[in-house]
Amino acid sequence: MKTYKIEIEEILQDVVEVKSKSLKDAINIVKEKYYSGEYVLDSEAIKEINIKEYIETLFNEKAKKKELER
Repeated sequence: MKTYKIEIEEILQDVVEVKSKSLKDAINIVKEKYYSGEYVLDSEAIKEINIKEYIETLFNEKAKKKELER
C-alpha cells in the first residue's frame, strides 16, 4: 500500500456592513475588528471545500520553514 498526501482546504466567507467615510476606512475598520477577534468565521461561513492531492511547491516549503522557525 502507498501513502498519499491529501490536502483539505476550506474557504470561509462572511459579509459585514460597516458605516464609514470611505471604502478604504471601511476595510480598515473591518480588518481591525477581524484581527482583534470581533469577527470570527466558523463552519457556518464555509463557502467552498476542496480536497485534492497535496503537491509540494516552493511556496509550501518556505511556509513550512517559517513555521519551524517560530
